[in-house]
Amino acid sequence: MARETTLSIEEIADEIVAREGGFVDDPDDPGGVTNHGVTLATLRRLRRDMDGDGRITRADLAALTRADAREIFLEHYYRRPGIDRLPRELRASVFDMYVNAGANAVRLLQRLLNDMGQRIAVDGVIGPQTIAAADLAASVAPPRHLADAYGIARRNYYYRLGDLSPRLRKFARRRDGGKGGWIRRAEAFISPKYHLSAAEHARRVARWD
Repeated sequence: MARETTLSIEEIADEIVAREGGFVDDPDDPGGVTNHGVTLATLRRLRRDMDGDGRITRADLAALTRADAREIFLEHYYRRPGIDRLPRELRASVFDMYVNAGANAVRLLQRLLNDMGQRIAVDGVIGPQTIAAADLAASVAPPRHLADAYGIARRNYYYRLGDLSPRLRKFARRRDGGKGGWIRRAEAFISPKYHLSAAEHARRVARWD
């Protein structure tokens, strides 16, 4: 079964923190330096002066604990954006992508809902129209259809990033050619029958060589 059917949102948050790792300063990461997945820009936006010196610097980011990151994700990447108001089957995957890609996680959902016949703005904001459209789509589709469709759209989003930017390809394809972290992350929320085989993945990224 896909992950969101078996774990609570709090457990998903713990998984996100664990997956993101500790202090990472990868020059190819669009989010910049992170600690447990939290960026320095996020700390500054939230005014989290961890060491109390009146400035928010890399030292504050380094001082961030796993518990701090978990609380930030649950409050500012799940509750405040309104992900907790989406259909239950979508929440974990949209939450996980919101941590990874910000409001693009919501835009992806809104485009998917438009593709399914809804007419809503693609603005990255979870408002009444997006919630109503998601509720309707979930109510008329077979079980897990909407969650799987979102997960597949998310996987395609990551592949497209690789198509557009060679420096991002390492996040979608390992050095040995296998699925990179972004792809495995998306497929964690897709039913196994829709996972790409190793051969299918290889064909998808063959153009990158």
